[in-house]
Amino acid sequence: MTAETEARRLSPDELRTLFLFESLTDQQLQWLSDAGYVETYPEGLVFNEGDPATCCYVLLSGEIRLCKLSHGEEVEINRTAQRGVYAGAFNAFFGAADRKAYTATMRVTETSEFFVISADTMATMMNTWFPMAVHLIEGFVMGMRRTNETLGERERLLALGSLSAGLTHELNNPAAAAVRAAATLRQRVSGMRSKLAMLADGTLDATKLHQIVALQDDAVERLEKNKDKDISPMDLSDAEDALTDWLDDHDVQASWDVAPVLAAAGLDVPWMEEVLTAVGPTYLEGAVRWLMYTIDTESLMNEIDDSVTRISTLVGAAKQYSQIDRAPYQTVDLRELLKSTLVMMSGKLQGYDVVKDFDPELPPIPAYAAELNQVWTNIIDNAVSAMGGHGTLTIRTKRDGAYALVEIGDTGPGIPPEIRRRIFEPFFTTKPIGEGTGLGLDISWRIVVKKHHGDLRVESEPGNTRFKIILPLDPEEEVETEASLLS
Repeated sequence: MTAETEARRLSPDELRTLFLFESLTDQQLQWLSDAGYVETYPEGLVFNEGDPATCCYVLLSGEIRLCKLSHGEEVEINRTAQRGVYAGAFNAFFGAADRKAYTATMRVTETSEFFVISADTMATMMNTWFPMAVHLIEGFVMGMRRTNETLGERERLLALGSLSAGLTHELNNPAAAAVRAAATLRQRVSGMRSKLAMLADGTLDATKLHQIVALQDDAVERLEKNKDKDISPMDLSDAEDALTDWLDDHDVQASWDVAPVLAAAGLDVPWMEEVLTAVGPTYLEGAVRWLMYTIDTESLMNEIDDSVTRISTLVGAAKQYSQIDRAPYQTVDLRELLKSTLVMMSGKLQGYDVVKDFDPELPPIPAYAAELNQVWTNIIDNAVSAMGGHGTLTIRTKRDGAYALVEIGDTGPGIPPEIRRRIFEPFFTTKPIGEGTGLGLDISWRIVVKKHHGDLRVESEPGNTRFKIILPLDPEEEVETEASLLS
Protein backbone atom coordinates (compact mmCIF):
# COMPACT_ATOMS: atom_id res chain seq x y z
CA MET A 1 0.00 0.00 0.00
CA THR A 2 1.47 3.38 -1.02
CA ALA A 3 1.96 6.04 1.65
CA GLU A 4 1.12 9.68 1.08
CA THR A 5 4.32 11.43 2.14
CA GLU A 6 4.12 15.07 3.19
CA ALA A 7 7.18 17.18 2.42
CA ARG A 8 7.67 18.37 5.97
CA ARG A 9 9.76 17.61 9.00
CA LEU A 10 9.18 18.01 12.70
CA SER A 11 10.88 20.89 14.45
CA PRO A 12 13.04 20.24 17.52
CA ASP A 13 10.29 21.66 19.73
CA GLU A 14 7.73 19.29 18.22
CA LEU A 15 10.07 16.33 18.68
CA ARG A 16 10.55 17.25 22.33
CA THR A 17 6.79 16.65 22.90
CA LEU A 18 7.29 12.96 22.14
CA PHE A 19 8.26 10.99 25.28
CA LEU A 20 10.86 9.05 23.32
CA PHE A 21 12.89 12.21 22.62
CA GLU A 22 12.02 14.53 25.53
CA SER A 23 15.45 14.21 27.17
CA LEU A 24 17.56 14.87 24.08
CA THR A 25 19.66 18.03 23.76
CA ASP A 26 18.79 20.82 21.33
CA GLN A 27 21.63 19.72 19.07
CA GLN A 28 20.45 16.10 19.07
CA LEU A 29 16.86 17.16 18.37
CA GLN A 30 18.01 19.27 15.44
CA TRP A 31 20.00 16.36 14.01
CA LEU A 32 16.99 14.09 14.39
CA SER A 33 14.71 16.72 12.85
CA ASP A 34 16.96 16.82 9.78
CA ALA A 35 17.26 13.00 9.58
CA GLY A 36 13.60 12.04 10.04
CA TYR A 37 10.44 12.94 8.19
CA VAL A 38 6.68 12.88 8.57
CA GLU A 39 4.66 10.30 6.68
CA THR A 40 0.90 9.86 6.52
CA TYR A 41 -0.82 6.51 5.91
CA PRO A 42 -4.49 5.99 5.10
CA GLU A 43 -6.33 3.15 6.84
CA GLY A 44 -4.66 -0.20 6.05
CA LEU A 45 -1.26 -1.86 6.00
CA VAL A 46 1.98 -0.12 7.00
CA PHE A 47 4.36 -3.10 7.05
CA ASN A 48 4.20 -6.90 7.10
CA GLU A 49 5.70 -9.30 9.60
CA GLY A 50 8.79 -10.79 7.99
CA ASP A 51 9.44 -7.90 5.58
CA PRO A 52 12.90 -6.26 5.71
CA ALA A 53 12.90 -3.87 8.67
CA THR A 54 13.83 -0.53 7.06
CA CYS A 55 12.17 2.08 9.30
CA CYS A 56 11.13 2.92 12.82
CA TYR A 57 7.69 4.56 13.10
CA VAL A 58 6.68 6.93 15.92
CA LEU A 59 2.96 7.64 16.09
CA LEU A 60 1.96 11.31 15.93
CA SER A 61 -1.79 10.89 15.44
CA GLY A 62 -4.25 8.13 14.60
CA GLU A 63 -4.31 4.53 15.81
CA ILE A 64 -2.11 1.51 15.16
CA ARG A 65 -2.88 -2.19 15.33
CA LEU A 66 -0.04 -4.72 15.76
CA CYS A 67 -0.63 -8.36 14.80
CA LYS A 68 1.32 -11.60 14.65
CA LEU A 69 0.59 -14.71 12.63
CA SER A 70 -0.61 -17.78 14.54
CA HIS A 71 -2.05 -20.92 12.95
CA GLY A 72 -2.36 -19.09 9.64
CA GLU A 73 -4.40 -16.27 11.18
CA GLU A 74 -3.52 -12.79 12.37
CA VAL A 75 -3.73 -12.39 16.12
CA GLU A 76 -3.88 -8.83 17.46
CA ILE A 77 -1.25 -8.25 20.13
CA ASN A 78 -1.69 -4.51 20.64
CA ARG A 79 -3.92 -1.63 19.60
CA THR A 80 -3.21 1.93 20.70
CA ALA A 81 -3.73 5.58 19.84
CA GLN A 82 -1.16 6.86 22.36
CA ARG A 83 0.94 9.57 20.83
CA GLY A 84 4.65 8.72 20.75
CA VAL A 85 4.38 4.90 20.70
CA TYR A 86 6.80 3.29 18.28
CA ALA A 87 7.13 0.15 16.16
CA GLY A 88 9.27 -1.25 13.39
CA ALA A 89 13.07 -1.21 13.28
CA PHE A 90 13.46 0.22 16.79
CA ASN A 91 16.18 -2.37 17.58
CA ALA A 92 18.27 -1.53 14.51
CA PHE A 93 21.18 -0.47 16.71
CA PHE A 94 21.90 -4.13 17.49
CA GLY A 95 23.35 -4.54 14.02
CA ALA A 96 22.29 -6.01 10.70
CA ALA A 97 21.99 -9.56 12.00
CA ASP A 98 19.36 -8.53 14.53
CA ARG A 99 17.18 -6.28 12.38
CA LYS A 100 16.56 -8.37 9.31
CA ALA A 101 12.78 -8.33 9.45
CA TYR A 102 9.77 -6.79 11.15
CA THR A 103 8.63 -8.96 14.03
CA ALA A 104 4.93 -8.10 13.62
CA THR A 105 2.48 -6.66 11.13
CA MET A 106 1.36 -3.06 11.65
CA ARG A 107 -1.88 -1.62 10.31
CA VAL A 108 -3.57 1.69 10.97
CA THR A 109 -7.30 1.72 11.69
CA GLU A 110 -7.69 5.31 10.45
CA THR A 111 -5.59 7.87 8.63
CA SER A 112 -2.48 8.13 10.81
CA GLU A 113 0.63 10.25 10.87
CA PHE A 114 4.11 9.05 11.83
CA PHE A 115 7.55 10.48 12.41
CA VAL A 116 9.73 8.06 10.45
CA ILE A 117 13.39 7.27 11.09
CA SER A 118 15.30 4.93 8.81
CA ALA A 119 16.94 1.86 10.35
CA ASP A 120 20.40 3.19 9.45
CA THR A 121 19.62 6.53 11.08
CA MET A 122 18.35 4.76 14.18
CA ALA A 123 21.53 2.68 14.39
CA THR A 124 23.79 5.72 13.92
CA MET A 125 21.90 7.77 16.49
CA MET A 126 21.94 5.14 19.21
CA ASN A 127 25.56 4.08 18.74
CA THR A 128 26.78 7.70 18.59
CA TRP A 129 24.75 9.24 21.38
CA PHE A 130 24.31 6.33 23.76
CA PRO A 131 27.22 3.92 23.25
CA MET A 132 27.26 2.81 26.88
CA ALA A 133 23.51 2.18 26.87
CA VAL A 134 23.83 0.20 23.63
CA HIS A 135 26.61 -1.91 25.15
CA LEU A 136 24.56 -2.49 28.30
CA ILE A 137 21.42 -3.42 26.39
CA GLU A 138 23.32 -5.59 23.94
CA GLY A 139 25.12 -7.29 26.84
CA PHE A 140 21.83 -7.89 28.57
CA VAL A 141 20.22 -9.31 25.45
CA MET A 142 23.23 -11.47 24.59
CA GLY A 143 23.48 -12.61 28.21
CA MET A 144 19.83 -13.63 28.15
CA ARG A 145 20.38 -15.48 24.90
CA ARG A 146 23.42 -17.33 26.24
CA THR A 147 21.57 -18.15 29.45
CA ASN A 148 18.62 -19.36 27.44
CA GLU A 149 20.83 -21.49 25.19
CA THR A 150 22.85 -22.91 28.09
CA LEU A 151 19.82 -23.79 30.18
CA GLY A 152 18.06 -25.03 27.06
CA GLU A 153 20.92 -27.42 26.36
CA ARG A 154 20.90 -28.49 30.01
CA GLU A 155 17.14 -29.05 29.78
CA ARG A 156 17.70 -31.28 26.77
CA LEU A 157 20.52 -33.17 28.48
CA LEU A 158 18.44 -33.69 31.62
CA ALA A 159 15.57 -34.98 29.50
CA LEU A 160 17.97 -37.21 27.56
CA GLY A 161 19.48 -38.51 30.81
CA SER A 162 16.03 -39.30 32.19
CA LEU A 163 15.05 -41.07 28.97
CA SER A 164 18.36 -42.96 28.87
CA ALA A 165 17.84 -44.18 32.43
CA GLY A 166 14.33 -45.31 31.56
CA LEU A 167 15.52 -46.98 28.36
CA THR A 168 18.33 -48.77 30.22
CA HIS A 169 15.83 -50.07 32.75
CA GLU A 170 13.46 -51.21 30.00
CA LEU A 171 16.29 -52.93 28.11
CA ASN A 172 17.61 -54.61 31.24
CA ASN A 173 14.38 -56.49 31.97
CA PRO A 174 14.09 -58.40 28.66
CA ALA A 175 17.87 -58.86 28.46
CA ALA A 176 17.94 -60.42 31.94
CA ALA A 177 14.94 -62.59 31.05
CA ALA A 178 16.71 -63.81 27.91
CA VAL A 179 19.87 -64.65 29.88
CA ARG A 180 17.88 -66.60 32.50
CA ALA A 181 15.93 -68.44 29.82
CA ALA A 182 19.12 -69.33 27.93
CA ALA A 183 20.71 -70.74 31.10
CA THR A 184 17.62 -72.85 31.87
CA LEU A 185 17.39 -73.93 28.23
CA ARG A 186 20.92 -75.32 28.45
CA GLN A 187 19.85 -77.51 31.39
CA ARG A 188 16.71 -78.71 29.58
CA VAL A 189 18.64 -79.64 26.43
CA SER A 190 21.10 -81.61 28.58
CA GLY A 191 18.17 -83.46 30.19
CA MET A 192 16.67 -84.20 26.78
CA ARG A 193 19.93 -85.80 25.63
CA SER A 194 19.98 -88.15 28.60
CA LYS A 195 16.30 -89.11 28.17
CA LEU A 196 16.82 -89.64 24.46
CA ALA A 197 19.57 -92.14 25.29
CA MET A 198 17.19 -93.98 27.64
CA LEU A 199 14.45 -94.10 24.99
CA ALA A 200 16.80 -95.23 22.25
CA ASP A 201 18.74 -97.95 24.12
CA GLY A 202 17.58 -100.54 21.62
CA THR A 203 14.65 -102.04 23.51
CA LEU A 204 12.10 -99.52 22.20
CA ASP A 205 11.09 -100.40 18.64
CA ALA A 206 11.07 -97.87 15.82
CA THR A 207 7.26 -97.74 15.65
CA LYS A 208 6.98 -96.55 19.23
CA LEU A 209 9.77 -94.05 18.71
CA HIS A 210 7.83 -92.60 15.77
CA GLN A 211 4.72 -92.43 17.96
CA ILE A 212 6.65 -90.53 20.66
CA VAL A 213 7.95 -88.08 18.04
CA ALA A 214 4.38 -87.58 16.80
CA LEU A 215 3.21 -86.96 20.37
CA GLN A 216 6.10 -84.54 20.81
CA ASP A 217 5.01 -82.54 17.75
CA ASP A 218 1.43 -82.59 18.98
CA ALA A 219 2.54 -81.28 22.40
CA VAL A 220 4.40 -78.36 20.77
CA GLU A 221 1.36 -77.56 18.63
CA ARG A 222 -0.91 -77.61 21.70
CA LEU A 223 1.50 -75.32 23.52
CA GLU A 224 1.33 -72.74 20.70
CA LYS A 225 -2.46 -72.81 20.66
CA ASN A 226 -2.73 -72.74 24.43
CA LYS A 227 -0.44 -69.72 25.07
CA ASP A 228 -3.00 -67.29 23.69
CA LYS A 229 -5.90 -68.74 25.68
CA ASP A 230 -7.14 -66.99 28.78
CA ILE A 231 -7.26 -69.85 31.30
CA SER A 232 -8.43 -69.06 34.80
CA PRO A 233 -6.10 -69.95 37.70
CA MET A 234 -8.79 -72.25 39.10
CA ASP A 235 -9.09 -74.26 35.86
CA LEU A 236 -5.31 -74.52 35.59
CA SER A 237 -5.06 -75.72 39.19
CA ASP A 238 -7.72 -78.40 38.55
CA ALA A 239 -5.83 -79.59 35.46
CA GLU A 240 -2.57 -79.80 37.41
CA ASP A 241 -4.24 -81.80 40.20
CA ALA A 242 -5.75 -84.28 37.72
CA LEU A 243 -2.39 -84.79 36.00
CA THR A 244 -0.58 -85.13 39.34
CA ASP A 245 -3.00 -87.88 40.41
CA TRP A 246 -2.58 -89.70 37.08
CA LEU A 247 1.20 -89.51 37.21
CA ASP A 248 1.25 -90.74 40.82
CA ASP A 249 -1.00 -93.67 39.87
CA HIS A 250 1.53 -94.65 37.19
CA ASP A 251 4.61 -94.31 39.42
CA VAL A 252 6.08 -91.24 37.67
CA GLN A 253 8.55 -89.61 40.06
CA ALA A 254 8.27 -85.94 41.12
CA SER A 255 4.81 -85.59 39.59
CA TRP A 256 4.46 -82.20 41.33
CA ASP A 257 7.28 -80.89 39.10
CA VAL A 258 6.00 -82.43 35.86
CA ALA A 259 2.25 -81.75 36.09
CA PRO A 260 2.40 -77.87 35.98
CA VAL A 261 4.49 -77.96 32.77
CA LEU A 262 2.12 -80.41 31.06
CA ALA A 263 -1.01 -78.55 32.23
CA ALA A 264 0.35 -75.19 31.01
CA ALA A 265 0.71 -76.71 27.55
CA GLY A 266 -2.93 -77.82 27.54
CA LEU A 267 -2.13 -81.52 27.94
CA ASP A 268 -4.67 -83.57 29.92
CA VAL A 269 -5.21 -87.11 31.25
CA PRO A 270 -6.64 -88.56 27.97
CA TRP A 271 -3.55 -87.31 26.15
CA MET A 272 -1.30 -88.96 28.75
CA GLU A 273 -3.16 -92.23 28.13
CA GLU A 274 -2.01 -92.00 24.52
CA VAL A 275 1.59 -91.68 25.72
CA LEU A 276 1.16 -94.75 27.93
CA THR A 277 -0.27 -96.72 24.99
CA ALA A 278 2.61 -95.65 22.76
CA VAL A 279 5.54 -96.53 25.06
CA GLY A 280 4.14 -98.88 27.71
CA PRO A 281 4.63 -98.70 31.49
CA THR A 282 8.36 -99.49 31.33
CA TYR A 283 9.30 -96.40 29.31
CA LEU A 284 6.57 -94.09 30.60
CA GLU A 285 8.88 -92.23 33.02
CA GLY A 286 11.46 -91.49 30.32
CA ALA A 287 8.81 -90.53 27.75
CA VAL A 288 7.06 -88.15 30.18
CA ARG A 289 10.36 -86.51 31.08
CA TRP A 290 11.27 -86.26 27.41
CA LEU A 291 7.95 -84.57 26.61
CA MET A 292 8.25 -82.25 29.62
CA TYR A 293 11.70 -81.12 28.47
CA THR A 294 10.34 -80.60 24.95
CA ILE A 295 7.53 -78.38 26.22
CA ASP A 296 9.82 -76.54 28.61
CA THR A 297 12.39 -76.00 25.87
CA GLU A 298 9.75 -74.62 23.51
CA SER A 299 8.46 -72.29 26.23
CA LEU A 300 11.98 -71.05 26.97
CA MET A 301 12.62 -70.39 23.27
CA ASN A 302 9.37 -68.44 23.13
CA GLU A 303 10.51 -66.41 26.13
CA ILE A 304 13.88 -65.69 24.50
CA ASP A 305 12.11 -64.71 21.28
CA ASP A 306 9.77 -62.35 23.16
CA SER A 307 12.68 -60.81 25.07
CA VAL A 308 14.80 -60.25 21.97
CA THR A 309 11.79 -58.82 20.13
CA ARG A 310 11.21 -56.44 23.02
CA ILE A 311 14.86 -55.34 22.90
CA SER A 312 14.62 -54.85 19.15
CA THR A 313 11.43 -52.80 19.59
CA LEU A 314 13.09 -50.60 22.20
CA VAL A 315 16.17 -50.04 20.04
CA GLY A 316 13.90 -49.25 17.07
CA ALA A 317 11.94 -46.80 19.20
CA ALA A 318 15.17 -45.15 20.35
CA LYS A 319 16.32 -44.75 16.75
CA GLN A 320 12.90 -43.39 15.76
CA TYR A 321 12.96 -40.99 18.71
CA SER A 322 16.46 -39.69 18.06
CA GLN A 323 16.10 -39.88 14.25
CA ILE A 324 19.58 -41.39 13.95
CA ASP A 325 20.80 -41.68 10.33
CA ARG A 326 17.84 -39.63 9.07
CA ALA A 327 17.58 -36.19 7.52
CA PRO A 328 16.56 -33.48 10.00
CA TYR A 329 13.65 -32.38 7.79
CA GLN A 330 11.59 -35.19 6.32
CA THR A 331 8.06 -36.48 5.78
CA VAL A 332 7.00 -38.27 8.96
CA ASP A 333 4.05 -40.10 10.48
CA LEU A 334 3.12 -38.24 13.66
CA ARG A 335 1.62 -41.43 15.14
CA GLU A 336 4.94 -43.25 14.85
CA LEU A 337 6.77 -40.35 16.49
CA LEU A 338 4.30 -40.37 19.38
CA LYS A 339 4.56 -44.14 19.78
CA SER A 340 8.37 -44.01 19.92
CA THR A 341 8.19 -41.26 22.54
CA LEU A 342 5.78 -43.30 24.65
CA VAL A 343 8.13 -46.29 24.46
CA MET A 344 11.07 -44.12 25.48
CA MET A 345 9.07 -42.72 28.41
CA SER A 346 7.50 -46.03 29.43
CA GLY A 347 9.51 -46.06 32.68
CA LYS A 348 7.95 -42.74 33.73
CA LEU A 349 4.48 -43.85 32.69
CA GLN A 350 4.28 -46.84 35.01
CA GLY A 351 1.23 -46.51 37.23
CA TYR A 352 -0.61 -44.27 34.76
CA ASP A 353 -3.37 -45.21 32.33
CA VAL A 354 -2.32 -44.29 28.79
CA VAL A 355 -5.09 -43.82 26.22
CA LYS A 356 -4.05 -43.63 22.56
CA ASP A 357 -6.63 -42.35 20.08
CA PHE A 358 -4.79 -42.11 16.76
CA ASP A 359 -6.62 -41.11 13.58
CA PRO A 360 -5.70 -43.75 10.95
CA GLU A 361 -6.48 -41.28 8.17
CA LEU A 362 -4.00 -38.62 9.32
CA PRO A 363 -1.49 -38.20 6.47
CA PRO A 364 2.28 -37.85 6.95
CA ILE A 365 3.61 -34.28 7.16
CA PRO A 366 6.98 -32.62 6.45
CA ALA A 367 8.62 -31.84 9.79
CA TYR A 368 11.73 -31.85 11.95
CA ALA A 369 10.98 -35.21 13.53
CA ALA A 370 13.55 -35.25 16.33
CA GLU A 371 12.45 -31.79 17.49
CA LEU A 372 8.78 -32.76 17.50
CA ASN A 373 9.72 -35.75 19.66
CA GLN A 374 11.22 -33.24 22.08
CA VAL A 375 7.89 -31.37 22.12
CA TRP A 376 5.95 -34.56 22.98
CA THR A 377 8.55 -35.38 25.67
CA ASN A 378 8.33 -31.96 27.34
CA ILE A 379 4.54 -31.91 27.43
CA ILE A 380 4.14 -35.54 28.54
CA ASP A 381 6.77 -35.03 31.24
CA ASN A 382 4.86 -32.00 32.56
CA ALA A 383 1.59 -33.96 32.45
CA VAL A 384 3.08 -36.84 34.44
CA SER A 385 4.55 -34.40 36.95
CA ALA A 386 1.17 -32.66 37.33
CA MET A 387 -0.72 -35.93 37.96
CA GLY A 388 1.61 -36.88 40.81
CA GLY A 389 1.71 -40.67 40.61
CA HIS A 390 -1.64 -41.70 39.15
CA GLY A 391 -4.09 -40.57 36.51
CA THR A 392 -4.86 -40.89 32.80
CA LEU A 393 -2.67 -39.61 30.00
CA THR A 394 -4.53 -39.24 26.70
CA ILE A 395 -2.74 -38.89 23.36
CA ARG A 396 -4.99 -38.04 20.42
CA THR A 397 -4.32 -37.21 16.77
CA LYS A 398 -6.73 -36.05 14.09
CA ARG A 399 -6.95 -33.98 10.96
CA ASP A 400 -8.40 -30.49 11.22
CA GLY A 401 -8.77 -29.13 7.69
CA ALA A 402 -5.32 -28.23 6.37
CA TYR A 403 -3.74 -28.99 9.75
CA ALA A 404 -2.75 -31.97 11.87
CA LEU A 405 -3.82 -31.78 15.50
CA VAL A 406 -1.97 -33.59 18.29
CA GLU A 407 -3.67 -33.38 21.68
CA ILE A 408 -1.96 -34.42 24.91
CA GLY A 409 -4.25 -34.43 27.93
CA ASP A 410 -3.93 -35.28 31.60
CA THR A 411 -6.22 -35.59 34.61
CA GLY A 412 -4.09 -33.45 36.91
CA PRO A 413 -5.29 -30.49 38.99
CA GLY A 414 -5.17 -28.11 36.02
CA ILE A 415 -3.37 -24.82 35.36
CA PRO A 416 -4.79 -21.82 37.23
CA PRO A 417 -6.06 -19.05 34.91
CA GLU A 418 -3.70 -16.46 36.41
CA ILE A 419 -0.59 -18.37 35.26
CA ARG A 420 -1.97 -20.01 32.12
CA ARG A 421 -0.96 -17.08 29.92
CA ARG A 422 2.62 -17.25 31.24
CA ILE A 423 3.42 -20.94 30.86
CA PHE A 424 5.14 -20.46 27.48
CA GLU A 425 7.38 -17.68 28.80
CA PRO A 426 11.07 -18.60 29.13
CA PHE A 427 12.21 -19.37 32.69
CA PHE A 428 8.65 -19.42 34.05
CA THR A 429 8.03 -22.57 36.08
CA THR A 430 5.73 -23.68 38.87
CA LYS A 431 8.12 -26.44 39.95
CA PRO A 432 10.27 -26.07 43.07
CA ILE A 433 13.71 -24.49 42.68
CA GLY A 434 16.12 -26.99 41.15
CA GLU A 435 13.42 -29.19 39.62
CA GLY A 436 12.68 -27.17 36.50
CA THR A 437 14.30 -24.46 34.39
CA GLY A 438 11.08 -23.13 32.90
CA LEU A 439 12.34 -23.71 29.37
CA GLY A 440 10.53 -26.92 28.36
CA LEU A 441 7.35 -25.25 27.11
CA ASP A 442 9.26 -22.26 25.75
CA ILE A 443 11.41 -24.62 23.66
CA SER A 444 8.28 -26.52 22.59
CA TRP A 445 6.55 -23.29 21.58
CA ARG A 446 9.50 -22.16 19.48
CA ILE A 447 9.76 -25.58 17.77
CA VAL A 448 6.05 -25.66 16.92
CA VAL A 449 5.38 -21.99 16.15
CA LYS A 450 8.70 -20.65 14.87
CA LYS A 451 10.12 -23.71 13.15
CA HIS A 452 6.98 -25.47 11.93
CA HIS A 453 4.68 -22.44 11.48
CA GLY A 454 2.07 -24.11 13.65
CA ASP A 455 0.44 -23.27 16.94
CA LEU A 456 0.63 -24.50 20.53
CA ARG A 457 -2.37 -23.91 22.80
CA VAL A 458 -3.58 -25.07 26.19
CA GLU A 459 -7.04 -25.57 27.64
CA SER A 460 -7.25 -26.41 31.31
CA GLU A 461 -9.66 -27.04 34.13
CA PRO A 462 -9.31 -29.29 37.19
CA GLY A 463 -9.07 -32.89 36.00
CA ASN A 464 -8.77 -31.98 32.33
CA THR A 465 -5.71 -30.20 30.91
CA ARG A 466 -5.13 -30.45 27.17
CA PHE A 467 -2.19 -29.16 25.14
CA LYS A 468 -3.00 -28.83 21.45
CA ILE A 469 -0.16 -28.93 18.93
CA ILE A 470 -1.35 -27.74 15.51
CA LEU A 471 0.90 -28.37 12.50
CA PRO A 472 0.30 -27.55 8.82
CA LEU A 473 -0.04 -30.59 6.57
CA ASP A 474 1.66 -28.65 3.78
CA PRO A 475 3.99 -25.90 5.08
CA GLU A 476 4.52 -24.47 1.59
CA GLU A 477 0.78 -24.06 1.14
CA GLU A 478 0.67 -22.52 4.63
CA VAL A 479 3.20 -19.87 3.59
CA GLU A 480 1.10 -19.05 0.52
CA THR A 481 -2.01 -18.78 2.72
CA GLU A 482 -0.23 -16.40 5.10
CA ALA A 483 0.88 -14.25 2.16
CA SER A 484 -2.68 -14.08 0.80
CA LEU A 485 -4.00 -13.06 4.22
CA LEU A 486 -1.63 -10.11 4.28
CA SER A 487 -2.08 -8.99 0.68
